[in-house]
Amino acid sequence: MKTDIIHQVRELFAGADERNWQKVAVTMSDRVLLDYSSMNGNPGTLLTPVQITDMWSGFLPGFDKTIHRLSGFVVEEQGDTCTAHFKGVAEHWIGTACWVVAGTYDVTLKLADYKWLITDLVFHFEQQSGDTSLPALALERLKA
Repeated sequence: MKTDIIHQVRELFAGADERNWQKVAVTMSDRVLLDYSSMNGNPGTLLTPVQITDMWSGFLPGFDKTIHRLSGFVVEEQGDTCTAHFKGVAEHWIGTACWVVAGTYDVTLKLADYKWLITDLVFHFEQQSGDTSLPALALERLKA
């Protein structure tokens, strides 16, 4: 079971790196608490998979590539609900310039129709490094 849970979480981030929004969407429940407040100050919000993929597809393709590295998974199962805590490091590339964001995640998943679906995705920001001007440049590139 734990391997299925870890696989589902990895699929979400792999889909984002591949810009495969359908792959991302099918990892989620019909409503997901998305919370990056520790990084951006915006409160966590309950969103649909379509809202999340619309948001991510309006930002991530501005980079030439992204690479999400996940490690140190600790999974706790409680019946049809589980939590996964892990370290995440995201590299965002434009040319040879890179912006790196690191932190930990707490993800809650619920078993539905024999499949684990993400219901909560909470990021705990630790640090960033590299070229911190790249997010603004990525947005500019998408507008052009």
